[in-house]
Amino acid sequence: MKIDIFLNSAITLILATVLKKEKVNIRYGLYMSSNIDMQALGEKIEKHSAFIDDIYTELNKVIVGQRYMIDRLLIGLLADGHVLLEGVPGLAKTLTVSSLAKVISTKFQRIQFTPDLLPADLIGTLIYNQKEMEFTVKKGPIFSNIVLADEINRSPAKVQSALLEAMQERQVTIGEETFFLEKPFLVLATQNPVEQEGTYNLPEAQVDRFMLKLKIGYPTKDEELKIMRRMAKTGEKLTLNTVVSSKKILDAREVINEIYVDEKVEKYIIDLVFATRNPAQYQLPDLADLISFGASPRASINLNLAARAHAFMQHRAYVTPEDVRFITTDVLRHRIIPTFEAEAEDITTENIISQILSTVQVP
Repeated sequence: MKIDIFLNSAITLILATVLKKEKVNIRYGLYMSSNIDMQALGEKIEKHSAFIDDIYTELNKVIVGQRYMIDRLLIGLLADGHVLLEGVPGLAKTLTVSSLAKVISTKFQRIQFTPDLLPADLIGTLIYNQKEMEFTVKKGPIFSNIVLADEINRSPAKVQSALLEAMQERQVTIGEETFFLEKPFLVLATQNPVEQEGTYNLPEAQVDRFMLKLKIGYPTKDEELKIMRRMAKTGEKLTLNTVVSSKKILDAREVINEIYVDEKVEKYIIDLVFATRNPAQYQLPDLADLISFGASPRASINLNLAARAHAFMQHRAYVTPEDVRFITTDVLRHRIIPTFEAEAEDITTENIISQILSTVQVP
């Protein structure tokens, strides 16, 4: 009897010591490193992510539905990743982007891309001053915080490459001078998939620079009824309040870098990306003939960043597999190039991603 009591006490003491040093998340089975104080980090996340709810409240004053698009735009903003929005006209793509810019204290520029647009119209140019006999720099509209590239596929390749260079390098060169773009810098581009005349498709290598590609769908019956009733009132204009500063966004990005990602979740991200390259190794032999090129390394990087941003939006200090699955389709959609056989059988990249998500083991 005394021996049993002694053993139980010893086991209890050992367990208490282990649990004090190493924290375990029982719900998700994620191992927490001993050098991370999850309670303190959770309180920090809760404090810095409070403005997310305020943004939703303000946007809901103007936007009916479209939660899918709003969620992804916020993920792009928080994870410092550009977003490509694809959808038919009239789905509030431009309205949502401009409204998001209004609730954030940042500079905003809307650029309408047209076939006759020149790179100088976008990034700026050198102007000769006859009086002083020297060239001066005139900066273009890209020198802003949030840039809406409306109908990006209507501009020729030179303009697209000028924009995408700024997106990747976060800098612009005019003449012999290089100018760094002010943070935060976010490009939200839209493209219309239904009208092909006068359009220039973005090459896959350039589309890869977008963190997310969204496919915006039609609203539901109830949502469209609300839209119709709201927009039927002529002359009425709703005003949006600024609820967060650009500094808070930058501070939030720093905090997001501290969000804990377990090694099992990291390996899950790698498995999802590698399943697009070597599907046979993941019990997906049928996909080998459907995928011409798999996702690039940018996919794994962006999946990690986007999952952290989603956890932050949920006021959590750690990433779960559900965070990864939430954003996987939008990260991989434009990074998987299907074969002619897949196109002939009307198999889309969304079908391929869905099969990968249902097959790759979740930690």
